[in-house]
Amino acid sequence: MSAKYGSVKSSEVPGPKSTELSKLRELLIAKGVGIVAPVFIEKAEGSLLTDIDGNVFIDMGSGIGVTNVGHRPTEVEAAIKAQAEKFIHTCFQVTPYESYLRVAEKIAQLAPGKGLTKSVLFNAGAEAVENSVKISRHYNKKVAAFSFNHGFHGRTMMALALTAKEMPYKAGYGPLPETYKVEFAYCYRCPFDMTYPSCAIACADKIDEMWSSPQFEGKVSSLIGEPIAGEGGFIVPPKEFYPKVSKICKKHDVVYIDDEIQTGAGRTGKMWCVEHWPGTEPDMLVSGKGIGGGFPLSAVTGRSKIMDAPQVGGLGGTFGGNPIACAAALAQMEIIEKSLGNVERINSYMLKRLKEMQQKHPVIGEVRGMGAMMALELVSDQTTKEPAAKEAGAVKNAALKRGLLILTCGTYNNVIRMHPSILMPQDMVEESMDTLEESFDEVMKA
Repeated sequence: MSAKYGSVKSSEVPGPKSTELSKLRELLIAKGVGIVAPVFIEKAEGSLLTDIDGNVFIDMGSGIGVTNVGHRPTEVEAAIKAQAEKFIHTCFQVTPYESYLRVAEKIAQLAPGKGLTKSVLFNAGAEAVENSVKISRHYNKKVAAFSFNHGFHGRTMMALALTAKEMPYKAGYGPLPETYKVEFAYCYRCPFDMTYPSCAIACADKIDEMWSSPQFEGKVSSLIGEPIAGEGGFIVPPKEFYPKVSKICKKHDVVYIDDEIQTGAGRTGKMWCVEHWPGTEPDMLVSGKGIGGGFPLSAVTGRSKIMDAPQVGGLGGTFGGNPIACAAALAQMEIIEKSLGNVERINSYMLKRLKEMQQKHPVIGEVRGMGAMMALELVSDQTTKEPAAKEAGAVKNAALKRGLLILTCGTYNNVIRMHPSILMPQDMVEESMDTLEESFDEVMKA
């Protein structure tokens, strides 16, 4: 393949300059900070990353689903510069400013379902998750917080408690706040050994049964769930799952929190991924990552009766809704609204090529995802579905050496995930898939 975009100049990746800085990183940075690709970036533009050794990589990681319209769009850059010339920080709770209001207004206009009208802005997604639980508890005076197995909600203590994956996220950090798990609709690995659609979405019924038990009846405050389980492996539940879950939440007076930190902001072809499940009615929307134009920005948006429950001064934070982040967000969301039509183009081509790779390589157990959020679950045996984590890592490394940055994830570390910019040009998408296929060919021949 003749590469047009990805261009590796170093004889080895990482190159000598990145290797030298990696030595400094080992001296200065806590080893608990993991690195996906040990290449130090000097420049990023559109969907391309250039490292300090001159290597160019097609970016299919998007900073873990943040740069949804690529790096440094001109509109976002202009908005950042214009705001920086006015003021950089005041703290909204000290002296408010209009852009904070406009971000809240925009999210309310675009929010999934009706009635999600009031917001509070934060920095990281985990901070928004923590506050969504706080607000829910204040509203309904109940304490039990639930989340799904295979879910990821952040690294702060409550968010970590809600997160399912033990290694590397939770191990060694206990005791964590008390939370509870219910099963997600992971049909490829059904926890009840059933088959969709004959299962009649039994996993949702189990939630109803649990909440009706003496242990939990009348005590459940909230359930938080990602429409697609992100870090858990880009797991897409059936179309009946979330409508059924939201009805169960209503039945038990439980606040249903839609975690769109990774799936939102146009990533799947709709502004919010949960819109792909008609009939689903979240009480709260938690957003982050892709809304901020590359800046730290997150939000909790919900029904006014819920959001207004905490006392004045009970919500906030020094940097939440920073004015530059708000300016970047408003510019980014405008681009996203105009660009949602690109997602189908990207998805249809990626899906076709990934299915072809699956036919060629039995190690690919399942192709799944939605929009510009696609994944491959690798297994060493199609019958037993033994996770092939080693192979997933090897494919990721082989792709990097060819000029393609992809990520891995999954409860069993055996999933290759890709979330390209929704503005990625078609020929770049094609080159990405060519490179990925070559990487599979290399690893499977080894």
